[in-house]
Amino acid sequence: MPALQDFRLETYFSQWEFKARFHLTASDAQSMTLRELLDLADPRDAEAFETMWLGYTETFGAPDLRTEIARTYDVRSADDILCFAGAEEGLYVAANVLLAQGDHAIVVTPNYQAAETVPLSICDVTGVPLDPATGWDLDLDQLAAAIRPNTKLVSINFPHNPTGRIISRATLDGLIALCRRHGIWLFSDEVYRLLGADDDRQLSQVADLYERGLSLNVMSKAYGLPGLRIGWIACADRDLLVRMERMKHYLSICNSGPSERLAVIGLRARDRILARNNALVRDNLALFDAFFDDHRHLFEWRRPDGGCVGYPRWTGPGTVDAFATRLVEEAGVLVLPSTIYRSDLGPTPTDRFRVGFGRAGLSDGLTAFREHLARL
Repeated sequence: MPALQDFRLETYFSQWEFKARFHLTASDAQSMTLRELLDLADPRDAEAFETMWLGYTETFGAPDLRTEIARTYDVRSADDILCFAGAEEGLYVAANVLLAQGDHAIVVTPNYQAAETVPLSICDVTGVPLDPATGWDLDLDQLAAAIRPNTKLVSINFPHNPTGRIISRATLDGLIALCRRHGIWLFSDEVYRLLGADDDRQLSQVADLYERGLSLNVMSKAYGLPGLRIGWIACADRDLLVRMERMKHYLSICNSGPSERLAVIGLRARDRILARNNALVRDNLALFDAFFDDHRHLFEWRRPDGGCVGYPRWTGPGTVDAFATRLVEEAGVLVLPSTIYRSDLGPTPTDRFRVGFGRAGLSDGLTAFREHLARL
């Protein structure tokens, strides 16, 4: 099996994430302190956290945690949920269980790097690019043309990272019908679902719609609780969940007990947490709208459909990498240049950069951004 490539995004973040003064490319919602989260707990859940036994936990995840996760789906039950130490472990396990040498997978591009590089370390992969000219829409005819007799998996990510695109329900239904016709697994990264300025734009979850659908989610993004490292996959196929659990035995084995207790509290308070985070997203999007409108000579901005990231185009002088480097070195403002999202599967835009608008304090970063552009 080929070695995995360096994770470009994490390598870039290891250099700049905690050095930059203004993190304008964060992909998660505003987090909270442990005290703030516990203040949302009812007395029973707070006591369960404070008096818990610090031993091993169930590999599938605590029963009450899986019950709360299942309540975020329309038809899935606790038995349809397998928990992981974050979404990354779930993505890695699913690819390695579903794919083998000699298989073929299809991945949308650009994408979160692991969605491409993990399958590529196992088998042949074809990229289906989202087209900026059509608002980053998914072309089902192009995807259908990429299907081979040995295609086992299609991997999608909506709301999309890095563009914030949400495909239509008709496109999703067409994709499911295509996968069902060919007996293909559909892996759907839904970590940004429930986060965005418009609640009506959110899609149904693939695991609720398709018997071979896998829905990946996590406490990190919409809930703003990445420190818990609690993710999960929902799937109607119980045999597949058992196969993935057996691979998890070689990785995290089980989740952190304290994190499971805190995740239960977060899920039971999800309405309050999501309302707070989505209000922040709406306010921050208005700030970005005004910023890019004031600098139309340097940027092209398409308002994202959902999630908390966007992918504006740099139309100013020089490369987007040079622009991003000067911005962080001279102004302390961190954005992600499109180099991070390059693909081995085909061309991807080279004049874009990712911004994030899920966290508090955005206005200070935009002020520094404005001053930097004025100096230029």
